[in-house]
Amino acid sequence: MKVVIVAESFLPHMNGVTNSVLHVLAHLRRRGDEVTIIAPSATFSGADTAAEYDADGVERCEGFPVLRLPSLPFPDYPKVRVAAGTVARIRGILEEIRPDIVHVASPFVLGWRAIQASRSLGLPTVSIYQTEVPTYAARYRLPWAEELLWQHVDRMHTSSTLTLVPSSFCKDQLRRRDIRRLKTWRRGVDAERFSPARRDEVLRAELAPHGERLIGFVGRLAAEKQVQDLAALADIPHSRLVIIGTGPAEEQLRRKLPHAHFAGFRSGDDLGRHVASLDLFVHPGEAETFCQTIQEAMAAAVPVVAVGRGGPLDLVDSGRTGWLYSPGDLDGMRAAAAHLISDDDTRARFAQQAYESVQGRSWESICNQLIGHYARAIEANERLLRMQAKSYLAQQSRLTGGLLG
Repeated sequence: MKVVIVAESFLPHMNGVTNSVLHVLAHLRRRGDEVTIIAPSATFSGADTAAEYDADGVERCEGFPVLRLPSLPFPDYPKVRVAAGTVARIRGILEEIRPDIVHVASPFVLGWRAIQASRSLGLPTVSIYQTEVPTYAARYRLPWAEELLWQHVDRMHTSSTLTLVPSSFCKDQLRRRDIRRLKTWRRGVDAERFSPARRDEVLRAELAPHGERLIGFVGRLAAEKQVQDLAALADIPHSRLVIIGTGPAEEQLRRKLPHAHFAGFRSGDDLGRHVASLDLFVHPGEAETFCQTIQEAMAAAVPVVAVGRGGPLDLVDSGRTGWLYSPGDLDGMRAAAAHLISDDDTRARFAQQAYESVQGRSWESICNQLIGHYARAIEANERLLRMQAKSYLAQQSRLTGGLLG
């Protein structure tokens, strides 16, 4: 197939959206498909250090060309870029490429323009609902904007040929907003990188010099992740917090969690080693549509405590692979974490069951499902175009008949 992937966020900024897109690109390369990536420019310091360019100076990823559109930094978080390309600009790109399918990764600004451009050209779109942006509004002191942002989400996904959601929570959430044409598309996990075999006793000795149990978090250090809630766990006996990641809230969190170890940004096998070396993984963010880091922790045989909202509801079997607690119930979060830290036998049993629960969720199988969704979107779009053509012809026939009569 000929595919255009429009990524609201992309390299060098690593997050859940970028990670998913990279796995999809690798899969499409192995299949022999033809792909073009459209993404925001990245002009912050050090942004181009990992970029690859061909002999003609074209940026490439997995061998595919990357077209960058001008972008502006998000206030207070310059690594997040908001693309400034117009609908006409994107339409011109799509008109030249004429793809079979337009894959829109976590649409919001750039993605919405791509959806509009695709519709005007009669091209099918598969939009990936991956970021619950409206709920971020209150976290960023903009509660008045939440409903406006939801209205924007409604417009984008109602206008898409097909919307893929990562969890049952998200499917119910969008259905309640009268958005249709929804299919579930979860995420894969790299079972080689995230494995109990990567547990590193030397690293554990560095992080826990007095033999403490390690309670870890992995993710962006930003308001929507609610990392500050981990302060409720800071004084659990014989434990130490390990915070893996960077972001705009890092300095504030260092002050709030003075005894925690901040490991900074980790990636690749080094991230796998850090995750597998934890004893317990805790995720307090209430705005997770899936929460890939939970799945990666479980693949490394690390039990999980997570808030019972969003993606974690599908991932954590409470009382078997970890514990879920009610949103806002920090006492409940602490009690669950303290239980698993203090009870070695239960923690080991939960760890084994967590590991077993994610086996078989390879990116290969997940991306094969995506190809099936592409085919459904193409077929649905063809049906729509045929219906529109028949409606137009019928209208013209009535008009002609009226004039002749």
